[in-house]
Amino acid sequence: MNLILLNQVNAAANPVDIIKAGVLKNYIEELGPKALTVGIRIVLAIVIFIVGLQLIKLVRKLIGKGMTKAKADIGVKQFVDSFINAALFVLLILLIAIQCGVDAASIVAIIGSAGVAIGLAVQGSLANLIGGILILILKPFTVGDYIVDSGSGKEGTVIEIKIFHTSLRTFDNKIVVLPNGNLANNVITNVTKEDTRRIDINVGISYDADIDKAKSVLTKMLEDDECVLKDKEHRVVVNALSDSSVDLIVRFWVKAEDYWDTYYRLTENTKKTLDRENVSIPYPQMDVHITQ
Repeated sequence: MNLILLNQVNAAANPVDIIKAGVLKNYIEELGPKALTVGIRIVLAIVIFIVGLQLIKLVRKLIGKGMTKAKADIGVKQFVDSFINAALFVLLILLIAIQCGVDAASIVAIIGSAGVAIGLAVQGSLANLIGGILILILKPFTVGDYIVDSGSGKEGTVIEIKIFHTSLRTFDNKIVVLPNGNLANNVITNVTKEDTRRIDINVGISYDADIDKAKSVLTKMLEDDECVLKDKEHRVVVNALSDSSVDLIVRFWVKAEDYWDTYYRLTENTKKTLDRENVSIPYPQMDVHITQ
């Protein structure tokens, strides 16, 4: 009798409910191991990330010491350091992705299929990267040089040469960041590449003034200045006969680091010397003749 009642109850049950109950039971039974596996992967990914960052710092430090011992250029050290940092960080992200269950073959396939799109998207960055490599190889300038970029008109002292850009510090202490690609293609004036620089100071004297006297007193001014290099050309010459004046050039050479101080000082001394010797510097003038 009991067996008959049990069969009747089972017959009355909904088969769909029985299937759902079985699926739910299996899901709950499998949820625990899956959650544990995911949790372990997340913990390992965090550990890999932390350890990876420390290893990247260690590798950069070791390479930096090696390049210092090899007396590598500061710009080369900065470029290599930034390149290694970026490359190792990308590698670290790939390792974490693989640890989280992403198939390595899938990553390679995705990178390969997206290569063209990525190349188009970052072609400017690639040009800057190549430009940085060319700068390091050809050495049109190094860290510490004062340069002028013809393309942007910016100028300053080079303080960093990175993978994609070069940083300049201007004379008024501003930081200018220029793309390496542009620097590699533009005309660059390296102001401090040589140890010495020539200074030309233009000054006009009156047509009534004694040219020989003016040249003599200005030449003596150059000989008395300690920053003027006496083993190089230093002289005063007539450059042009302008409408209102006889134009002279005070020409001399100084060490590169003394350029601006000497330029400003001798420009002022030129005026004082001519005033002291009563050699007039005329104002622009025009003679007007009126006829009736």
